[in-house]
Amino acid sequence: MRINRSVNRIRNAGVGLALAAALTGCATTDRSYGEAPEVEIAQLEELPEPGVENLYIIGPQATLEIEVVGAERLSGKYLTDGQGGISFPLVGLIDLNGLAPNEAADKIADVLRGAYLLNPQVRVIPEDIPLPTVSVGGQVEKPGEYAVLGRQSLLRVVNQAGGLSQYAKLDDVLILRSVGGQKYIGAYNMQAIQRGNYADPTVYPNDIVIVGDSPSRRRLDTILQFVPLLSTAAILIDRIGR
Repeated sequence: MRINRSVNRIRNAGVGLALAAALTGCATTDRSYGEAPEVEIAQLEELPEPGVENLYIIGPQATLEIEVVGAERLSGKYLTDGQGGISFPLVGLIDLNGLAPNEAADKIADVLRGAYLLNPQVRVIPEDIPLPTVSVGGQVEKPGEYAVLGRQSLLRVVNQAGGLSQYAKLDDVLILRSVGGQKYIGAYNMQAIQRGNYADPTVYPNDIVIVGDSPSRRRLDTILQFVPLLSTAAILIDRIGR
């Protein structure tokens, strides 16, 4: 279902958004999703798992050992440029940025097939595989890149980042993930997960976790700075809305 101009209001436990295709998550409040024309809501129970081969992604300045079986002149070490491309004999520049090693091998084989080799067999092995990480940003105490080995839960990853900050919006926590060239976004309610209402979703290397901001909480704190301390309680009316 594609969302165009209209706003899609959702009140259930599973919510899915995606850039150009899909998303999943947990939300218990009345939220608006899918307002961008290129975003679709997908009927998914959870975010798709990345393949093991996708845990390492080729980027700029990566040293790769490329072996073309039966073609020693083409085999050797290659260093990607600032855009993640390599200058390959016979064919010139090949863009490998954002590809897993097996995907890069397939791309090189496709370029060589027919014109240069009948049935090329290519292997791409990174020389230095960095420690897998997940990026945590938004309203956490210590945003940044954090090492993850194998599977990790959302709550544990947020705790690694020092936990939620004062202005964190608990029902607006996102996990961004790329699987098979498709971008997915999972929307979750952290408070519901903490209470055990929903399962704690799995976070994988290369995922991006973003904790939303609560403008109403910031506004309330600003107002309270100017409330005279004449009593033990202050009764406020918020006419701006929730």
